[in-house]
Amino acid sequence: MSRNVYLVLIAQFLTAFADNAVLFTAITMIMQLSEPPSWYIPALQASFLVSFVLFAPWVGPFADSRSKPGVLTMANIVKGIGASLLLFQFEPLIAYAVIGLGAAVYSPAKYGILPELVDEKLLVKANGWIEGSTILAILLGTLVGAMVAEYSITIALMGVVGLYAVSGIVALFIDKTPIARGQREGAALPNFITMTRELLATPRARFATLGVSLFWSAATVLRVLLIAWAPVVLMLHSTTEVALLTMFVAIGIAIGSVLAPKFIPLTYLRRARMAAYAMGIVVVMLSFVDLLWAARGMLLLIGVAGGLFVVPINAALQEIGHRSVGAGGAVGIQNFFENLAMLTASGLYAAAAWMGAGPVSTMLVLGLLIIVAAFAVSWHLPPDTSAISSLTDKDDKP
Repeated sequence: MSRNVYLVLIAQFLTAFADNAVLFTAITMIMQLSEPPSWYIPALQASFLVSFVLFAPWVGPFADSRSKPGVLTMANIVKGIGASLLLFQFEPLIAYAVIGLGAAVYSPAKYGILPELVDEKLLVKANGWIEGSTILAILLGTLVGAMVAEYSITIALMGVVGLYAVSGIVALFIDKTPIARGQREGAALPNFITMTRELLATPRARFATLGVSLFWSAATVLRVLLIAWAPVVLMLHSTTEVALLTMFVAIGIAIGSVLAPKFIPLTYLRRARMAAYAMGIVVVMLSFVDLLWAARGMLLLIGVAGGLFVVPINAALQEIGHRSVGAGGAVGIQNFFENLAMLTASGLYAAAAWMGAGPVSTMLVLGLLIIVAAFAVSWHLPPDTSAISSLTDKDDKP
């Protein structure tokens, strides 16, 4: 692992810390209202995701047509502007959408830079370190953000702006990477459609893309659902208490991320589907739990299964993209699908909450849907192969 990779890890840790701190700061702002509507927090999460879907045709080529450390810095500037809007009491849905725009620009550069810094054999390991550092940032950002926000919204937001600034500065010290590919001729949207068809030409690529979408849509709903579920089932009412509960999912994902390179290398991608089934089963089990220690254990197991699932399919998609449409382009396409799924899932949950669906029944339905979706996305996955190069073999048979 080179100096550049460590700088990427530091920059990613700081920006992910700020991302989660600002989310729980915004949630604290909403929960301090006398009667916050039940749909507002899911809508807040959805506002963050809109940019990933709307700008997907542009952010991937944008990252691939520039040196990626500069893109990381630019994205942090946009995030800092969004956090500043919250600081000056703009509508949270709009301010958080601006932060989402920065995140949409940041993501293709963050993942697209890895194949440019490490070889294929270290790609899963590098992804594991990225996911591990991200989860550590989620743990600390969630907890610290919630605690500081309950003390002072202003101090929390000022800290968030500062973290985005430092992350952007750290990114400037990463050695400039070569431009992976220039902008394709023609309009961005037709090019995006062409790139999508090219990327999804193999069953493995389709499994990786849809699998990541499944994981993050489920994780998004679970995270927001816990805010409604914990007060009803576990009698936890403060933002900090809920943040502590979500930490167990994050710890589990970190553990799964570390274990993934050992148990699910790229040559055995089919194994990832078993982790997805396990994640859905444990979510179903969680819907029947009403004890705090049992809930923590279930959430830890959900995280472990999620980490085992998402790390290898992330690495597979990056490798396929690096060999075809460009790593940044692949991540841009991935972001389109996963955030469209997350946006849809958040919208459905917001609608269900508006119609009066209880958090316990919603938890049960979520677990069942994860199992069904995991079966569907892995239905045509071909047998595992003995060589990474076969990941891009377009003659794979369903």
